[in-house]
Amino acid sequence: MRALSLLGNDRGIAATEFALIAPIFALLMMGSADIAHTLYMQTVLQGTIQKAARDSSLESGTATATQTTIDGRIRAEVKKLNTALADSDIAITRRYYKTFSTASAAQAETWTDTNSNSTCDNGEPYTDANNNNTWDRDGGNAGQGGARDITVYNVTVNYAHMFPLWKFIGASGTQTLKATTVLANQPYGAQTQYAAATTRNC
Repeated sequence: MRALSLLGNDRGIAATEFALIAPIFALLMMGSADIAHTLYMQTVLQGTIQKAARDSSLESGTATATQTTIDGRIRAEVKKLNTALADSDIAITRRYYKTFSTASAAQAETWTDTNSNSTCDNGEPYTDANNNNTWDRDGGNAGQGGARDITVYNVTVNYAHMFPLWKFIGASGTQTLKATTVLANQPYGAQTQYAAATTRNC
């Protein structure tokens, strides 16, 4: 008779169910919070780089001083969202082109790929279209550029996930965010004359 009463006793079921579900629920909550934080970081990063690019396209001091100021703004805004970030976690690059079409195409400068390894090396001849003495895989120049040049800004941020749960499913514990924007420098002067292309060797 006592065995039958124990079988019909449902006291403690809620606590048992909660103990089974709570860990899964906690993981889902942490994962959702981590993903939401990443999406927010991506949105803010894209907005920050676009504003910074607009500011740097205006004439205000030397190109070097302008780049330093804008880079500082980008890093400061990103660090507000993740105080653990160091300057080395935020990589900022600039490439400039003569026109929007060349920036959009981002094609490598023409070269003779004699060893068929898809890169210009071992003395292979190439056409230095922008005359910077370097074979450019994307056809651009490093830096801010000058009047009317088209500048492509790229920012890459690497940081550790908020929670270590990604390691449990074999994923990386590091999140990488990238943001890009393209703007034309203001026509505050005549665009630098681009000389005729020069044939060189890698």
